Amino acid sequence: MFPQSHSPRRQAISRLGRLPHLWLSATLLAGCASGIQAPILSLPEGPQAQVTANRLERLLPTDILLLGEQHDAAEHQQLEQQVVANLAARGLLAALALEMADAGASTAKLQPKASEQQVKEALQWSDQGWPWAAYGPAVMTAVRAGVPVLGANLARSSMRASMADTSLDAQLPSAALKTQQQLIREGHCDLLPDSQIAPMTRIQIAKDKSMADTLERAKVAGKVVVLLSGSGHTDRMLGVPQHLAASSRFKAVRLYAGSQPQESASFDVFWTTPALPEKDYCEGLAEQLAPAKP
Repeated sequence: MFPQSHSPRRQAISRLGRLPHLWLSATLLAGCASGIQAPILSLPEGPQAQVTANRLERLLPTDILLLGEQHDAAEHQQLEQQVVANLAARGLLAALALEMADAGASTAKLQPKASEQQVKEALQWSDQGWPWAAYGPAVMTAVRAGVPVLGANLARSSMRASMADTSLDAQLPSAALKTQQQLIREGHCDLLPDSQIAPMTRIQIAKDKSMADTLERAKVAGKVVVLLSGSGHTDRMLGVPQHLAASSRFKAVRLYAGSQPQESASFDVFWTTPALPEKDYCEGLAEQLAPAKP
């Protein structure tokens, strides 16, 4: 979710992708993109687009492609748009699923010529949480190609029930559950009370299950369903892959802002982009998490 550093705490925050209770502010995401470019319905051109095409080719064939981004890295959203455009132009894109919209929201009933406003309404898009300028290019590329864009995230209205659903604890192996709980703790800068660690971890697991269910329903033989999400959700050991059908072929890509990290069993491959400036994302978090005063 956040820029990489050598700090274990910041690495934990980054691995979580989008934290269940810590909503990204517009300030955090400012600069993700300067504006929405015209959708690309032919193969992207240029050196970077060719690099992306080569990277993508090495991952095919697959039923599901998980792209795990760092939300405040503009280069990651650009890579995502290139992947969507490449697959769409080749007739290989079955659907585009998004962490950035709730499960059940869909553009399937819209025509390829639908306006951006119509698309945002269909997806019940929230600019407060996810700036359209950052994700609009990938979304509109899929729409223009006649490919459905699907909300995949757990609805906020379901979060309270998920927090109390102890059956979610059994959805991960014991060691993975403990790791996820520790990431939730560190990802909230050690500010959550112990009593909230298990409930918040259940939300993370419920989110991953919701995304996995959306992907499974969208599969089309011979094509690829793409998920755009934070990198924590694409982790093979902890995230969405834990809830996919055993028969589903998938590849988990971590988009990484910084130098090439050590290889990890959590991802099939790392696609690196330039490092981002250091920033203390824990600053001010205590005030955000503090109960509102009456």
